[in-house]
Amino acid sequence: MFYRAFRLVVALLFRNFFRVEAVVDPTRALSADGPVIFVGNHPNGLVDPGLLFMLVERRVTFLAKAPLFRMPVLGWILEGLDALPVFRKQDGAGDTSKNDSTLTASVDALLAGRALTLFPEGKSHSEPRLSDLKTGCARIALDAFAKGAPVRIVPVGITYAEKNRFRSAVHVEAGAALEVSAFSTGQGSSDAEAVRRLTDAIGAALAALTLNLEQWEDLPLVETAEALYALERGDRAGDVERQKAFARGLRLLRAEQPERFDALKAEVVSFRRRLDLVQVRPEELTFQYRSATVARFVGRNLVWLLGLPLFFVGMVVFFVPYWVPIAVVLATKPGKDTESTVKVLTLLLLAPFWWALVVALSWWSAGPVAGLVALGGVPPLALFTRWYFERRAAALRDARVFFLFFSRSRLKARLLAEGATLARRIDAVADELRSRVTAT
Repeated sequence: MFYRAFRLVVALLFRNFFRVEAVVDPTRALSADGPVIFVGNHPNGLVDPGLLFMLVERRVTFLAKAPLFRMPVLGWILEGLDALPVFRKQDGAGDTSKNDSTLTASVDALLAGRALTLFPEGKSHSEPRLSDLKTGCARIALDAFAKGAPVRIVPVGITYAEKNRFRSAVHVEAGAALEVSAFSTGQGSSDAEAVRRLTDAIGAALAALTLNLEQWEDLPLVETAEALYALERGDRAGDVERQKAFARGLRLLRAEQPERFDALKAEVVSFRRRLDLVQVRPEELTFQYRSATVARFVGRNLVWLLGLPLFFVGMVVFFVPYWVPIAVVLATKPGKDTESTVKVLTLLLLAPFWWALVVALSWWSAGPVAGLVALGGVPPLALFTRWYFERRAAALRDARVFFLFFSRSRLKARLLAEGATLARRIDAVADELRSRVTAT
């Protein structure tokens, strides 16, 4: 009961904090039954396990670092979810030999047909590529298989557009399950070579599901190149699968043709800077502003003005809950990989308290009817305010781009011509590397 109720709360919170734009799961791996280990990359603190908790369709058992069990509220939640502690030297968690009991409990869970979720990098981080994987996942899987559990390992890649920003996009992709039987010699984790091969296979599977950049400076390069490629093909920019292919192609070009890579990089970076100066995205260069399109845009936004008073009410009511998580982040200065965790946990604790406070104040100031209206009205008002804010921000951006290009048509034409030329060069490189990139 606690598990289902808390999963519902997490799903509501996360789907409003982030935009889960795509969950790619062609083989239905996220609903795999039997003894399964779901493994993911770990760029975003407790948000990563929260996403898997929300998206995996069956009950899962988490492995979490021991210090989390000592935290107020969070420790109680982890115990309620039957999570298992992992004791790490860097946490000052005491005797790491206690991990033997954790590994035994993990193996027993798999033997009982349960599912585990863990992050084999062993820590969350803000590096642009996967960290070296710990061997714990492979050892647990091989020991369980040696004892008769037909274990599979499902790799899950999580890619954030801006992981510390409210309403940023998240792309989740599950890969084909790894059959532990293909790596086991029947000796369990005592076979060091089998542990190494399975760990390497997990790492390769996760690398294929993530951008896995060599350096953060490559991210705007990949994003701009992909957007220009989409511009040339008439596709929508921001396709994560294509961005991953571009990241692999970037590594090949840098390693094999460094001079050509440097020249193309300089052109893309220069073009990106010019777009940034006027705050325009590559795909916006092709917008066509016909009279009918503009009329529909204006009419639609005039209708939206009807919702403005309710939006202002929401902004007043939720002013404090909106800014408190930001204030907590400014005060505690967490790392980038845990900033969203701080915001989400703060909001999780603050939201029910604020809801109760608004209901109590409404009841006290205007009577029971007002209190009951607040009780039922606060959640939909919060959702409407967030939705209205998001849509209006997009509309304001569209209007700004329209007026920019309407008044500076030559600028648009010049940028479009430069972008098209650069897009053709990127298209040529993509065609040249396509067979090797898709086979990676």
